[in-house]
Amino acid sequence: MTSSEIGQVRKRRVFYIPGYDPIHPRRYRELYRKEGAEQARISGYEIALAPKRAGGPYGWHVTSTQGGTEVEADIEVLVWSDIVRSSMGKSIPATYGQLIRTASTYISSGALFRLMRLRKGPVIAALYPIVALIVQALIGIALGWAAAALALRLLPDFPLKWLAGLTLASAILILVLRWFRAKDGRFFAYYLMHDYAFTARWGGANPPELETRMGEFATRIAEALQEDWDEVLIVGHSSGAHLAISILADLIRDNRLPPSSWNKYPGGRASARGAEPPALSFLSLGQVVPMVSYLPRATRLRADLAFLSTRPELFWLDVTAPGDGCAFALCDPVAVSGVAPEGQIHPLVISAAFTQTLSPERWKALRWRFFQLHFQYLCAFDRPGDYDYFRLTAGPMTLARRFTGRPASKSRITTPANRFTTTS
Repeated sequence: MTSSEIGQVRKRRVFYIPGYDPIHPRRYRELYRKEGAEQARISGYEIALAPKRAGGPYGWHVTSTQGGTEVEADIEVLVWSDIVRSSMGKSIPATYGQLIRTASTYISSGALFRLMRLRKGPVIAALYPIVALIVQALIGIALGWAAAALALRLLPDFPLKWLAGLTLASAILILVLRWFRAKDGRFFAYYLMHDYAFTARWGGANPPELETRMGEFATRIAEALQEDWDEVLIVGHSSGAHLAISILADLIRDNRLPPSSWNKYPGGRASARGAEPPALSFLSLGQVVPMVSYLPRATRLRADLAFLSTRPELFWLDVTAPGDGCAFALCDPVAVSGVAPEGQIHPLVISAAFTQTLSPERWKALRWRFFQLHFQYLCAFDRPGDYDYFRLTAGPMTLARRFTGRPASKSRITTPANRFTTTS
């Protein structure tokens, strides 16, 4: 391979690991189809989707022509939405129990206050479901007692009136709480509470069923690395980023990568095999790693962060944006977790710069739509900069080729604030 060909891609395998999301993975295909077409229109390239050709139950095939080069990509969603859904099937009283346990975990460990030193936005997002659920309960109590007081005034001679009033107040409270839960697609209080409770319940460790699923994901990726691709790209979004970190660390520790899997990076060496193995790339988007790594039992994740940050077998790009209030924007996940080793080379931390890559009109429309902004990394930008999801997943260059030499964002945060830094 000549120096001009190093980092060129014509066939790419992409594995997308979603965050804590109960929605069917077809949602991601439709999002890619819609937003990819819009980005292609804006940026002047071609992109088209077709049914998947590679393995896995959920995915799609992409053909794109960018800069005169045609690229094919097979994208697969690594699904753990069933685990998410099973963790969300809680009654209203159980959810309020989660509230107490989750708040206690983050407050008693000191994680909540240390996280606020990094970014206040994601901490406010974490506090929101707690406040929202308390407010919902207070509204139900207020309406219940108001109804009971009115009934007792209208029926002063009603037998056992105080018991009847208490019963009426309780019934109103239950109805109000059920109404709020039914409308959670608007308020997101229950959804977010389940999300943070899922992490807090295990103190930052992964539950056994998730560890099993991550092992299956690792096997899928290891198989792809033995196949005929120019690049295998792992995309971890939101809490999917910290799952990807551990999966990739396991693959490298267990020697499950083909020899010289960094050979396609600029400056890389030739493969010892007759055919070159794929370049291995990792793209973390909107990561929330500190929400996990700052908890006492997150020893596995902290060890994986420290290990992966020194490995030459892959290239790791971390993309966040200060406009995303749900992510730890521009926080180097290794450094701020307090586990940065000597010789750290990953990740390259850059900003998607929503205020610059979205037009003023588009930014105004999205500014307070926090969930949409958290998914903006997977969407089209009407003023695209050097981050373009569809160029990275369907373009003619590896992640390393596109970003090698690109400096980290000047506003990158590397100051450790973590109380817990043990890795075993």
